[in-house]
Formats: sequence, structure tokens, C-alpha cells
Amino acid sequence: MRTLVLGGARSGKSAWAESLFDGDVSGGSLSGRVPVDYVATARPWPGADGFDADFSARIAGHRERRPAHWRTVDDVDAVEALRRPSAPFVLVDDIGTWLTNVFDRAHLWDSPRGSAAPWTDELVAAVRDWGGPGTGDCELHSPTAAGPAADGGEAGVVKQEPHLVIVTPEVGMGVIPEHRSGRLFRDEIGALNGRLADVCDRVVLVVAGLPLTLK
Repeated sequence: MRTLVLGGARSGKSAWAESLFDGDVSGGSLSGRVPVDYVATARPWPGADGFDADFSARIAGHRERRPAHWRTVDDVDAVEALRRPSAPFVLVDDIGTWLTNVFDRAHLWDSPRGSAAPWTDELVAAVRDWGGPGTGDCELHSPTAAGPAADGGEAGVVKQEPHLVIVTPEVGMGVIPEHRSGRLFRDEIGALNGRLADVCDRVVLVVAGLPLTLK
């Protein structure tokens, strides 16, 4: 299963995406210790006096909100993390900062539209081909699952399909950005979101913390 979660700034998209793994991956029957790889794409931004304090605080807030048993993956690119997943459940947050990092590293802000295609093509292919560790369902402990051990006080087992959740910003609903870099980012992330939606099984738009299923 691949789910794409879109939303504007402060829309609640990240919190909603995280809630998909908050003990209710299988209709609320899981124990709450779902093995999740959290692929963090944000990096502190340099500012005039060191790193951007506001952005660093936002990163810290996301980190503090995540369950302690989740594994944070922030030492490799998101594409590489998707190609070699080590957990059956993966959350990528978010594609906007990933694309910004691509433009920064490759110095593409003054380049023609479409210059990021080598990187975005790789990302779309990695999402399309993602299947989690192995290709079948994984087994998770559930306190409510029926089974030989259920009446003995121990958790039963449920089978669960691997799940990839991708968070991405929706930036096409506001005014036209004043600067070229803003217009370039808006156009490129919009095109990338459309391609990701094509290869995902489910697409959800989050507004004011409320989900609207688009696909």
C-alpha cells in the first residue's frame, strides 16, 4: 500500500500521516508498537547567525512527537531509503524539503524548469517499485487478534500489508509567488505531486487536520 498525503502549511498533514501508524494500521487492533522507518528529509537551514532557529525548532517538534520506538532515517537520501527499506512501514516527511535539498545541492534555482528530472524520476520509480521488506504481508502482534494465545493473556498475531506513507506540500492554491525561485518550486512540486499520485494507491488531502480522500 502506498499513500500520498497532501496539505498546505500547518494543515495537520504530518500529524495525520503519523496517526496512520499510531496503533491503528489494522483497524485499531494493533498494539501501538508498529515498526516504522521515519525518513526525515528536513535539514537545519543556515541563517545569518548560524542555523535557522525557527526551522530547527520545527524539526525538533516533529522529532519529539514521534514514538520512541520509531527509527529515524536521516543519514541517506529518501530515494536510497525507499530502495532499501528495513521496516514494513515507512513514512517519508516531506517531499517539499526533499526537492528543496535537490535544488540546493545541484544548484538548480536558476536552471530551466524540468532540470530536476533526473532526481524526480528516481523518486517516482522508487515509490512505484516499493514493496517493503520482502513482497508479502508481515506479522504483527495484536492484543485483540483471535488465536491460540489470545485467551492466555498474550497478544495474538495479525497479518498486515506493508505500507508506505508520503507527505508532500500542496502549494498551488495561493497567490503566484513574487520571485522566480518560488514560482519554480511551485511548478516543480506540483508536477511531482501529480506523478506521485499516479503511482500511489491512495491519495489524501488534509485541510485543518481533516482528511479528504481524493483517490
